[in-house]
Amino acid sequence: MAPSIRISPAARSLFDQPLAIAVRGLGPRQQVTLRSSLRDETGELFQACARYQAGDDGELDLARCPALPGGSFSGLEPMGLLWALQPQKPFWRLVKRDVQRPFLLQLEVFEGHGDPPGRLLAQAQHERRFLRDGVRRVPVREGRIRATLFLPPGNDPFPGIIDLYGTGGGLPEYRACLLANYGFAVLALAFYSYEDLPKEMKEFHLEYFEEAVNYMLQHTQVKGPGIGLLGISKGGDLCISMASFLKGILATVLINSSVANVGAVLRYKDITIPPLGGNAKRIKVNKSGIADIVDILNNPLEGPDRQSFIPLEKAECRFLFIVGQDDRNWKSEFFAVEGSKRLQAYGKEKPKIVCYPGAGHYIEPPFFPMCAASMHLLVGKPVVWGGEPKAHCEAQIDAWQQIQAFFHKHLMGKPSGTSHKL
Repeated sequence: MAPSIRISPAARSLFDQPLAIAVRGLGPRQQVTLRSSLRDETGELFQACARYQAGDDGELDLARCPALPGGSFSGLEPMGLLWALQPQKPFWRLVKRDVQRPFLLQLEVFEGHGDPPGRLLAQAQHERRFLRDGVRRVPVREGRIRATLFLPPGNDPFPGIIDLYGTGGGLPEYRACLLANYGFAVLALAFYSYEDLPKEMKEFHLEYFEEAVNYMLQHTQVKGPGIGLLGISKGGDLCISMASFLKGILATVLINSSVANVGAVLRYKDITIPPLGGNAKRIKVNKSGIADIVDILNNPLEGPDRQSFIPLEKAECRFLFIVGQDDRNWKSEFFAVEGSKRLQAYGKEKPKIVCYPGAGHYIEPPFFPMCAASMHLLVGKPVVWGGEPKAHCEAQIDAWQQIQAFFHKHLMGKPSGTSHKL
């Protein structure tokens, strides 16, 4: 019997869904190398490889066989070939631009543990999809709003969420659509560097975000009486500002967010919040030319920088802070703790803080490979994001469940029962 690769689900799966991978038809205790490959939409290649030894029966099940030292990972790692994917181009991060087309994952089995690998024994392809069947993608160009709304199948009203990314700008849709697969109406909202929106991050007006909140509150397929907010990095502090000043927010989830306004002036009616100050001299650059910017920002508890602290005590919502304890972008854990102190000092409910040791800045949906370093638009050079690949992967899996459960609880009043059917 010729060797063959078995993947379950067989032909396609959602990107955030785990896979079962096995190889059949090998010789007893045969040594092989498995390699995974994936190209992003720009054609850049991501790869991982691992060394294995088949069982006495010639079977190799990644859920039962540990990877041997010498590859991208070792030990019992059923999803290692996905979370360990690394770009062949330095400082390149895996993102999904067109959520309507799947990523194509290629798996190959080679003879032996050589480098370069030996003879090709088997190969298989698998589609990693972002949209569940029936989820609708609706471009939104209403008033000033530049966004994409994802609606689950059916005509029911669904709990609504606005999703914001960080300083990369544009309109990333992949997290919003993956979340919509689980019964949420999710609006991926652009706020700069997209179409006719401001090209640079200099000044933001909360009235723009208020338009988006009102759009969701008035939508016939969004279940009231309020909505949720989800933000990472700069998108997180914008979410805190929205929750603090705007009506109709019930739950806010912040991934490695600042509690001070960062990077641009924020205006709302007659209120102005200045950006938190910083000092570029505190950047450390290593021998490879990669910058560590974790110390660049000033302390928002001291001096004039206190004016940049967002008055989150005005918020009428519940907060969940998700923290990567090895975040090298800024001091996320410090910000979460200070936000919690501020809320409690004003008699508000203590927020939920979930900390992940070994997780870096970009906590993405499950099975996005960890990006250790990439270009930072505002710094103008590659920066280190922090994290250790396995711990970071585990954090992403758990955080994804935490996010869904939190929104289910506070937007629907019941815990989630997530399923992974396509």
